[in-house]
Amino acid sequence: MSPESVESSGQGRPAEVLLEARDLRKSFALPGSEKVVLEGIDLQIRSGEVLALLGRSGSGKSTILRCLAGLIAPTSGVVEYRGEVLKGPNPATSMVFQTFALLPWETVQQNVQIGLEAKGVRGHEAEDQALRAIDLVGLDGFESAYPRELSGGMRQRVGFARALVTSPEILLMDEPFSALDVLTAENLRGELTEVWENPEIPIKSIVIVTHNIEEAVLLADRVVVLGSNPGRIREEVRIALDRPRDRTSRQFEVLVDGLYRIMTGTAIAPSDEPAATGGNSSGGDRSSDGGSTDGPAGGPTAGDSVDAVDSDQGAGIDRTPGSIPLPVASVDGLSGLAEILERTGPSTLSGLADELGLSIADFLQSAEALQLLGYAEIDRGAVGLTPEGERFSKADIQRSKELFAEAVRARAPLVDTIMNALERTSGGSMPSGFFLDVLRRSFGPEDARYQLDTAVDWGRYAELFEFDAAHAEIRLDKGA
Repeated sequence: MSPESVESSGQGRPAEVLLEARDLRKSFALPGSEKVVLEGIDLQIRSGEVLALLGRSGSGKSTILRCLAGLIAPTSGVVEYRGEVLKGPNPATSMVFQTFALLPWETVQQNVQIGLEAKGVRGHEAEDQALRAIDLVGLDGFESAYPRELSGGMRQRVGFARALVTSPEILLMDEPFSALDVLTAENLRGELTEVWENPEIPIKSIVIVTHNIEEAVLLADRVVVLGSNPGRIREEVRIALDRPRDRTSRQFEVLVDGLYRIMTGTAIAPSDEPAATGGNSSGGDRSSDGGSTDGPAGGPTAGDSVDAVDSDQGAGIDRTPGSIPLPVASVDGLSGLAEILERTGPSTLSGLADELGLSIADFLQSAEALQLLGYAEIDRGAVGLTPEGERFSKADIQRSKELFAEAVRARAPLVDTIMNALERTSGGSMPSGFFLDVLRRSFGPEDARYQLDTAVDWGRYAELFEFDAAHAEIRLDKGA
């Protein structure tokens, strides 16, 4: 789907209004008083647009989202879906939550199917629809995994699939990237854009709640800026930038600065720039995503320092799991770093750290993973993508998985060792303990576990093999 343009200046026919809030007010009872969270909210959700609700804590962003979903009723005012007043859950919406909200005792596939059960879809039909949604978000190979086996980025992908499986018209997202590390969030923002543009997905509109100004400009066609205590709409701003958006462009920077001025109540952006213009509001900051990095913080690396890692890793030595250990990096983390490098071009590690608000240690293993796979070159503290890395970064979800499978078979000895062993067994299955025993000859117990967990994560993403946690077995992927 190529989203139709949203008309804001009266030129052409206005896009269809799917969902509307009029004079919305929401308060909560307190002992002897009430807390007013929202006041006088007038908002239209139109077909063909991504709408961002931008504001600080206390601006009522999440409360608006829940009113639009019909999960809570307004104190006064109305919410209408296609002209009909909502009197319960909105059947046209699905929600993606900040905290993933997965059932830990259910597998990925079972978590995705939950939304279908509420609509009475069961049996083979529910399984088929769930598997299609899992495929769309790039989780093939993780169907039987439990949430505890997944990185934060993978858990949020499950949330995406669970929301998409019911084929909603409107996707509601409550700060879906704020619980993720910077690199994983960067990767999933790019994949959300792919989902939005995918003609197989019937979503007509996305509403995303965020406190991150750059995220709003990167993703949205229209940004609604909210003030706080109580939440009121301060300004609406159209983002008239083509996708994919270049965060280094002058237009992007002007929009970010203009929204920052609106949120902080400082000077108005210049009217002759393609920027946000508007009045004063309460608070706000140009926040960036933080959070803890997916996966273990420890574990062996491909070298003691950046400069110690040879650009042709493994040249002149035996290519074994012990001689070339895997950097402990999630697929989402290394993919996110590749997207950043595609945007910035070759960069110093210190410069990247400053831009991302991280220390070099926070993303060093992702950089080393890109280098191991032949996707990046690291030389004297600078890192840049190779042509193979650019192809990987620019590919859609399915093609990136194919490229990743080729790279890990060729350049990640532990993944290749697991595949060779599985391919030589009659049933295509081996206990994971066998590989742990092999790894303990080269690594301590903790590092051996980090190595195997990383290999399983990479192999699953590449759809090379599966992991059965209940039986502690690694099996060839049915489609491998």
